[in-house]
Amino acid sequence: MPKFGNTSREELSTCHPDLMLVFNEVIKTFDCSILQGFRPQHLQDAAFRAGRSKLKWPQSMHNRMPSMAVDVAPYPIDWDDHSRFYFFSGYVLGIAQILGVGLMWGGDWDSDTQVMDQSFFDLPHFELRNG
Repeated sequence: MPKFGNTSREELSTCHPDLMLVFNEVIKTFDCSILQGFRPQHLQDAAFRAGRSKLKWPQSMHNRMPSMAVDVAPYPIDWDDHSRFYFFSGYVLGIAQILGVGLMWGGDWDSDTQVMDQSFFDLPHFELRNG
């Protein structure tokens, strides 16, 4: 059975309890790594400058405490295997729905199930709806 390592647990601990609920359930059957929960200003500024975020501090859902967003990747991480990120997101969104937690995913920002109509793909990103 998969389990989170220390870094994943630390990052998840900075997140809203609903995100913790979802990903503590996901890890029981799908190995994944929590990359980032709360993002302080210097990291948000760096993400914005690098083009990994479209939002400046403090506009990102990562910039609240507890964080209303989390970046998660299926483990082992292969950034070139986009299909695995899409598969993983479906699994996560299904678990969230079962648990009654509304999530939005960075590969389908408008949640219309049409993933090719996005202009910005952030495949590891999950955030609470109406956060």
